[in-house]
Amino acid sequence: MADIFDRLLKNYGPIGQHRERAHGYFAFPKLEGPIGSRMNFRGKEKIVWSLNNYLGLANHPEVRKADAEAAAKYGLATPMGARMMSGNSNHHEQLEKELSEFESKEDTILLNFGYQGMSSIIDVICSRHDVVVYDAESHACIIDGLRLHPGHRYVYKHNDIADFERQLQRASALIEKQKAGGILVITEGVFGMAGDQGKLKEIAALKTRYQFRLLVDDAHGFGTLGKTGAGAGEEQGVQDEIDLYFSTFAKSMASIGAFLSGPKVIIDFIRYNIRSQIFAKSLPMPIVIGNLKRLELLRTEPGLREQLWKNVKLLQTGLKEKGFNIGKTDSPVTPVYMNGGVEEATAMVMDLRENYNIFCSIVVYPVIPKGHIIYRLIPTAAHTAEDIQLTLEAFEETKHKLDGGAYKVEAIPDMANA
Repeated sequence: MADIFDRLLKNYGPIGQHRERAHGYFAFPKLEGPIGSRMNFRGKEKIVWSLNNYLGLANHPEVRKADAEAAAKYGLATPMGARMMSGNSNHHEQLEKELSEFESKEDTILLNFGYQGMSSIIDVICSRHDVVVYDAESHACIIDGLRLHPGHRYVYKHNDIADFERQLQRASALIEKQKAGGILVITEGVFGMAGDQGKLKEIAALKTRYQFRLLVDDAHGFGTLGKTGAGAGEEQGVQDEIDLYFSTFAKSMASIGAFLSGPKVIIDFIRYNIRSQIFAKSLPMPIVIGNLKRLELLRTEPGLREQLWKNVKLLQTGLKEKGFNIGKTDSPVTPVYMNGGVEEATAMVMDLRENYNIFCSIVVYPVIPKGHIIYRLIPTAAHTAEDIQLTLEAFEETKHKLDGGAYKVEAIPDMANA
């Protein structure tokens, strides 16, 4: 019999194989100082494009004050225990009530984490007879939730409504054949890699021809899209057609935790049956109170969202004018598509960080096909016009170097101990 650890030690995975040269630089880097558009990396100030601090709330003085006062009053232990047993509070219920009102839904349940929450939602809703139809580019938390689902699932090509309808037909036929179960459709309000919105309006329109419920993960749309910031459903005019609306506090709210909003009877069922919350400690009071303040600012200070979109347009327009391909994004998420291998991508990132003081994230194989590079930029309300201009100039220069072969190396640069 083999030691179960042997297999792990033989293959660290497509990213882990580079750990000895990448750790602390390309992977697990340490950004230091107050969260903002400029932070310190290895002792030097960098313009940072890797944080989902969309509205700049992470370092907002009112947020910092609310967080500090709540921590001083309650500490991180309160409330002790799971909410069902001993960990509920008026503040938790107030946050749920205000989120319900903001999202125009009857009720809301708080979740400790976005990733864990979404996976658990799929698990608690779907039985072995139910069928899930989902977008091919769904986030990993959705994919992991589907792994818990004992029934059938059908994937449709990304944002392809014709293929979506084909998969709906397959799902409907299976339900009819087995004479049991229902259909849950899962998509995203904004796809976090490419930045394009999910086609919620077109999906919702098919409710007149097929019977299904719609669950939307709007992690990147909440706080950034819609007239009031209520998200992609509001932006596309179909918030009422979304049966279950999910989002996280980790992006626009610059905090931690998540929530699910929907019909009261369904949220009540989930509240009393979702294992990841029933058997887990409640969100700490300082986080809940801090999230109440963040939600207040999100609702009452539209200038934050206006500044975000001013910066989004400045960055995205500048990139397009310089000939960069940013795909079909219609959200703040700004992908920059280039050609090259993993080694070239890391060499270019090192040049950007060391010689241009630009800190951004790269996406390479195996997340995307070999020979392609995506630089994923996240503009926020905290960025300045100078930040954007310096970044555009840096990208223009390094793109010329990439095309000229300046970054062709045999292995990724060894920056782990540099």
